[in-house]
Amino acid sequence: MTLQEISSGIFVEDSKISEIKKIDGLIFDCDGVLVDITESYDSTIIQTTKYVLENIFNIISKTDVSYKIIEDFKASGGFNDEVDVTYACIISFFAAEKLSKDYLNFINLVIENSDSTGIKSVEKFIEKQIDITQIKEKLAYPGNHDENILYQIFDQIFYGPELYKTIFNKESNFSGTGFIEKDKLILSEQLLEKFEKKFNKKLALVTGRGFQSVKYTLKNLLEKFDIKNSRFLEDESRELAKPNPLPLQNTIQKIQSTTPLYIGDSMEDLIMAKQLKKDGTLVFFCGITGTSKHPKEKHALFEKNEADLILNSIDDLPKVLNLD
Repeated sequence: MTLQEISSGIFVEDSKISEIKKIDGLIFDCDGVLVDITESYDSTIIQTTKYVLENIFNIISKTDVSYKIIEDFKASGGFNDEVDVTYACIISFFAAEKLSKDYLNFINLVIENSDSTGIKSVEKFIEKQIDITQIKEKLAYPGNHDENILYQIFDQIFYGPELYKTIFNKESNFSGTGFIEKDKLILSEQLLEKFEKKFNKKLALVTGRGFQSVKYTLKNLLEKFDIKNSRFLEDESRELAKPNPLPLQNTIQKIQSTTPLYIGDSMEDLIMAKQLKKDGTLVFFCGITGTSKHPKEKHALFEKNEADLILNSIDDLPKVLNLD
């Protein structure tokens, strides 16, 4: 596959340049595409890992989780859920401590042995080194979202007390401001107007976030999307989580798009789109790199795995789709 840079920071697979002009619908991931989450969700992963290790397992971590570790887990294709990343970091820290190994060296080994099965691959690798029955029983992850202790801690830290109570009808044990307040909105009303003018109602979301979370961050911009036919996967069965292609397939059918473009920022997003294409559904995939702390590595990852289109930001989409 050869990517051609048709404009600054805009890369298109050679054979797809003419085909992309036929796109008649846009389906977006949220995190890393419409919203920069490096200071919100990623910070929650770091804070939750630290809190659980110190307050549940009495392990004082000398090294915090880094953004590089988070991105490396996600690059394996099995960690679309940020709580999955948190769990992987926690049990890796725990194992490194019990084995008296350097955490950074150990977690890099864990990441190297991770794959699209996500936390299952992490548990499998660590269990070859040490018995982690204690921590698995204590966290009982994933379990039921509303009842699981790790989900509860993560959600309380992310949403803050007021929004947490609104969504889950429970009191939070944390009083600080939720990290969701550090979401940085990338999508603008002007950009949405361009999309709406071209694609009318064929604008939808397939995101790992829940509806209330997306609504809180996007506010009135959410109304421009086909909400009824969008999918908010945090609110659905875990079996439908990315990279399961069924939710995306369902949305494509419901918005009646014959040549859709799915815009995402992760390997799970790319795997999901490629699986649909393999099964006979025409869908193009656009990978976004600009919200990554390591955009060159993200670009290389998308190029290696044959993304149709790679952009720095959704702000570049009008140039590709001739909307300017």
